[in-house]
Amino acid sequence: MEKFWAHLISTQPDPESWVVAVSALGALVLVGFRMPWQVSRGLITIAHEGGHALMALVTRRKLEGIRLHSDTSGVTLTRGRPTGPGMVLTAMAGYMAPPLLGLAAAWLTEMGHITLLIWSVLLFLVCMLLLIRNLYGALILLATGGAVFALIMYAPADAQQVVALVAVWFLLFGGIRPIIELQRKRSRRQARDSDADQLARLTFLPGGFYVFFFLLVAIVSAAFGAYLMNPL
Repeated sequence: MEKFWAHLISTQPDPESWVVAVSALGALVLVGFRMPWQVSRGLITIAHEGGHALMALVTRRKLEGIRLHSDTSGVTLTRGRPTGPGMVLTAMAGYMAPPLLGLAAAWLTEMGHITLLIWSVLLFLVCMLLLIRNLYGALILLATGGAVFALIMYAPADAQQVVALVAVWFLLFGGIRPIIELQRKRSRRQARDSDADQLARLTFLPGGFYVFFFLLVAIVSAAFGAYLMNPL
């Protein structure tokens, strides 16, 4: 156990600046182009729904489960008061989760804790799997968790570092695009049950305010995360 703990909290050397820059470019390709985004967007959904679930637990709402769908959408099912701070915070947590997780991951990376970061991702996926209530969601989490476990067990340290860097950038950049997509759908009246519109019904503020707030959190997180990663 002591050896595992020492391994878990061990630090890795800082990556070369060009490695950080290339990993950022790779993440931009995943987020910025349609085909890779359609494939990878589900990973952002996992973080999104995980944010809802975590906040539901923190605010002591009853968490009934999570569903992930093949169109990269998802839903977190909770029970409790239909109004009030707990419901508001739970609804707010989804779109903020990916960029904030990316910021936390950037901090761990900047501190050299790549191993701790990867194991934390695996633990997060295992916890999500315990809450999944549909087959597709279970398969996606098993596949993702299996890939992370294989990375831990079989990949050399340099490969782990590169994958971790791409994942950090992906969370930072990928936290922005869904918010932009949300506002486009809202402008066409295609997202009347979105988190922002649910929050508008729960509070006195319009849905557009929450879209702006989500976007602000995502952009600030990406900017500060990029500063921590410091590829230049």
